[in-house]
Amino acid sequence: MTINRKFLPIKAHYFFFMAAMGPILPQINVYGKQLGISSVVMGSITAVLPLLFLVSKPAFGYIIDYFSSARKTIFLGLLIVLGTSYSLLYFLPEPARHQVPFSNVYNFTQASSIISSCNNTIQTKDTLCSNYRNVTCKWECNHENTVNSNISVYLEYSNNNYGIHCSNSNTSNVSCFNGAENCTCNFICEQINEVDCLYGTPTFWGFVILMAIGTIGFNVANCVSDAICFDVLGENGQLDYGKQRVWGTIGFGISALLSGYIVDVLSQGNEIKTYTPVFILVFVFIIVDIVACFKLKLPKLPTSDNILKDLGKLLKHKHIVIFLIFATLAGIVDSFIVYFLFWYLEDLAAATGYAHNIKLLEGLTVAAETLGGEVLFFSLSGKIIEKIGYGHSLTFCFVSYAIRLGAVSLIPSPWWILPIELVMQGPTYAMCYTTIVAYTSAISPPGTSATMQGIAAGMDDGFGYAIGSLIGGFLYKYSGGQRALQIFSSIALCCAIIHFILYVTILKNSAPGKSEKNYKSPEEALQSVTDPSMVK
Repeated sequence: MTINRKFLPIKAHYFFFMAAMGPILPQINVYGKQLGISSVVMGSITAVLPLLFLVSKPAFGYIIDYFSSARKTIFLGLLIVLGTSYSLLYFLPEPARHQVPFSNVYNFTQASSIISSCNNTIQTKDTLCSNYRNVTCKWECNHENTVNSNISVYLEYSNNNYGIHCSNSNTSNVSCFNGAENCTCNFICEQINEVDCLYGTPTFWGFVILMAIGTIGFNVANCVSDAICFDVLGENGQLDYGKQRVWGTIGFGISALLSGYIVDVLSQGNEIKTYTPVFILVFVFIIVDIVACFKLKLPKLPTSDNILKDLGKLLKHKHIVIFLIFATLAGIVDSFIVYFLFWYLEDLAAATGYAHNIKLLEGLTVAAETLGGEVLFFSLSGKIIEKIGYGHSLTFCFVSYAIRLGAVSLIPSPWWILPIELVMQGPTYAMCYTTIVAYTSAISPPGTSATMQGIAAGMDDGFGYAIGSLIGGFLYKYSGGQRALQIFSSIALCCAIIHFILYVTILKNSAPGKSEKNYKSPEEALQSVTDPSMVK
């Protein structure tokens, strides 16, 4: 096997760049969950961020295409910003945590022996966020004069024992609390409105801001990386893209597995996971990547006289419009896996008794996805697209997403995720991603590659992710993780059927001399920009 030294720098960049992202990207949502963020709030956050991708990706792409001589400087600046933002998450102040274990229902026997005097001073937010939980209770007493009604009390938890504090004098009519002999009461208490302990605090806003800057930086840098890769590969190099991108997959999988294992080892026996190794690995690998990128030599690129005019002509073509619509739908489907797969695994692990090694399982899951399916499909994607074309490739991806999401919804324990992700990550994410970026590169007029990649990526993991994460957050909370997975599986199947029908009835034969393998051949797509007769 011969190694093309010309492509070593881009391979090195993908490896170290994605190795820096491997520890943090799969974990950032569940890190927020550990801080106390709900699925609805997290879904809302991750719905806003992709809308920013939709603006930032084409904007940065335009800037890089316009200032092509400074593209390396701009690119290195992006890497520094995203690495710094993710690393600073480590320094967020620890949020106030309830010392009282959470439960929807508390059941106490002989509560009259542990009830304390009334104390209205514990109702401050800081105190309720640490030492107490506010609950409403009914009691059952064996004394004939007891009046059974609701009272509001505070629970205190210390040394594995509960204390019950009344919040006012509403226990005065309970004879058991007034020294009655041989009297016992059982309390059945339910959690009332949870006190807002996190939202509005420096911890919450620090998480949101740093996550936003880091995630936007990553998505823009990833998009620019693809444009740079295609520039390095040269004309008609789209089918070799997967052979370069696969090194990013390898780096991502190795670092995610390593960080997951170390987090579980350091967090042994603790309910709160220690994420220190995650941030150390992010910092180290992004530094190495920045050094590697100094060696990256970019070819001199052709420039467009009017980028926006060329892109405007391209977007008039119905093949391109339909492609962008389905790229958005692919983002909607993929977003639930990206944002809520680990959330679902952690809930399933808690319900089935596997929570003690969940980080190791998550690391193994990423390793199975990347070192298994992605490596294979990124390596073979060019040959698959060459064989069946962009149109059938995209239909195949939607069918694969439907199977993957449906299978995950049926697993009885979190460990069943490993064979599913090993097999299905390749034909879903790797194949879909390659199809989208390769077709985008093929249709981009000279001098507009970064801008066009920004538009396509903005629709996929920008607009698509925004819609998907918002819907996913609400579905997860109000329908449950299993039902949400099944709904997204149904969406993917519908997309596959509609896309296939559109392709065989409209797209395949709509252009003169049309190849049956593609939406439109790269040559025809480029020609359509300058030849109005080709635009349908």
